[in-house]
Amino acid sequence: MLDVRFSSALKVLLFLAVAAESGSPVLSSAQLAERLDANPSLVRKLLVPLVREGLVESVKGRTGGTKLARPAEDVTLAEVYRCAVGDKPLWACRPESRHVCLVTAHTSDYFTRLTQQAEQAVLGAFADQTLADGLRELRSLERNAVQQS
Repeated sequence: MLDVRFSSALKVLLFLAVAAESGSPVLSSAQLAERLDANPSLVRKLLVPLVREGLVESVKGRTGGTKLARPAEDVTLAEVYRCAVGDKPLWACRPESRHVCLVTAHTSDYFTRLTQQAEQAVLGAFADQTLADGLRELRSLERNAVQQS
């Protein structure tokens, strides 16, 4: 099963970006969990690295929650990816076996290099895309869906 931390973190930040545009920028973990169809404790765990890296900030008090720490135009998808995934590699290599031939002796190193290249490609693709770009694309998809129905 593929890891869903990045897509979940991206959704949370997109929810917060929409909330900021609507004038109600603070959403509680319960509100975010309901929108994600997830448990609030899972959402709070997901928020920890986003807060630590300054993408979102916590608002204390009875009407507290989280909000974007920077405008959506200033948050790249590469930042979101790094916060959500951390140092976990994109893919994991099969466990090493006895080194009895060319393949078993060097596959791990080869696979590590492939994974690093793929990760750099992902980060490169995400480096120039922002949350604001994501909202524009979601709105375009919504307009197209409405026109087709």
